Amino acid sequence: MKRILFLPVILTLFLAVWSCNNPKPAKVSSSHEEMMKNSSRTERNGWISIHLEGAPEVIGYQHGFLLAEEIIDLRGAMSMLNERTTGRDWTFYRDESTRMFWDKIPGEYQREIDGIVTGVNAKTGEGTVDRKDLIAMNSILEMSWYYVPWLDAQENPDHADPTPPGHCSAIAATGSWTKDGKIVMAHNNWVEYVIGQRWNIILNIVPENGHRIIMDALPGFIHSGDDFNINSAGLMVTETTITQYKGFDPEGVAEFVRAREAIQYSSTIDEWVAVMKEDNNGGYSNDWLIGDNKTGEIARFEFGLENQFLERTTDGYFVGANFPVHNKLIREETTYDSTIMSTSPNARKERWKQIMNENRGKIDVNAAMKFMGDHYDTWRKTEKASSLTLCGHLDEDELGSPDMGWPSFNPAGAVQGKATDGHLAAGMKLWAIIGHPCGQPFIAEEFLAAHPEFSFQKDYLRDMPGQEWTLFGE
Repeated sequence: MKRILFLPVILTLFLAVWSCNNPKPAKVSSSHEEMMKNSSRTERNGWISIHLEGAPEVIGYQHGFLLAEEIIDLRGAMSMLNERTTGRDWTFYRDESTRMFWDKIPGEYQREIDGIVTGVNAKTGEGTVDRKDLIAMNSILEMSWYYVPWLDAQENPDHADPTPPGHCSAIAATGSWTKDGKIVMAHNNWVEYVIGQRWNIILNIVPENGHRIIMDALPGFIHSGDDFNINSAGLMVTETTITQYKGFDPEGVAEFVRAREAIQYSSTIDEWVAVMKEDNNGGYSNDWLIGDNKTGEIARFEFGLENQFLERTTDGYFVGANFPVHNKLIREETTYDSTIMSTSPNARKERWKQIMNENRGKIDVNAAMKFMGDHYDTWRKTEKASSLTLCGHLDEDELGSPDMGWPSFNPAGAVQGKATDGHLAAGMKLWAIIGHPCGQPFIAEEFLAAHPEFSFQKDYLRDMPGQEWTLFGE
């Protein structure tokens, strides 16, 4: 009798192991037409905007089918870049991210991820991508910038301190600082061009449960990634990373899961913070800027693994440029030095001070878009794009950004921008530009001819033609 009862247990364990090692999503029972009926795809000025609506597996299927080619292309670019920069191949990222994160992902998002896989394969052929690819892609920021340096340190105590790149410049302002007293929020995304050129998706999601969301994203992402989010409950959220940060907890829940859950289910700043703090793994540690359009309140949530600080105001501003703020976090969780003014976070922090002093009471969405393309270098005291300007152009800078792990003339910097205000956010709308927010083009062939040391990117590096700010939303 004991043997008979034991067999189902063995079978259950076998199936669980088999499922993990053979990550194929369940078959879709509805017809393709039924799954796609509330979805759409449009393209404008370099952006791809997709509307997704329905249950998690439906949203996923729509996403995967509409962006199949883009998802496959992004996987190739990520695999190339991360093997070169971290020494870990795509198999490592697939296996480690699945092992660490899959079982902790809520069922809703497991179904959405599997839906993306099913949608891609329905468009391109069975087996083109699998679950492990999508988990690795969604978690690549926390895996490559936080987990891998943490793992290197575990394997070699003498390993150099991690230097996760500083990503993004951002602003949130309200009250007497803005032209109409309502919230203004803007952000530009700093990353390697080979990835940033692909950060051109606007996701407009109407989920079965929770709030409607509009956000920018990479193809295949269930979250924003560079984090510019608006939801129908009135929350507006963005961030900039904490540079020279060190720390990771492999037992925590993936940041990409918490970020998506927070914007989908939170109606207040406190609710959003609570979701992000639960089971924090330290991955992708940021200074988050949060606005509640219902009250006009904005907040800065400095979010490390061991230290978190929440500041809020209804009359003031918060800015971000990858500089941490609070001394306890700086001392215990970073190697950041606030006194070196030739580093990108410090130079941009100084520029933000200048801009804010000049613009109190004048800030609106048009001013915010202009800030995102600003080229004043406070260290060199010149009007020229560089690694030290709010609109970063590292490909033009002989200094690179060593404090953030980027060498001279690295093809990286500000790759797109977004901006919104209280009126636009109430209608689920935002302005966005793909490519440098200043509108200046980047020509890949010319760059690689001048800097052949980056020729390993030639199969994936593209032009970024000068674009214009475009309004998105429904």
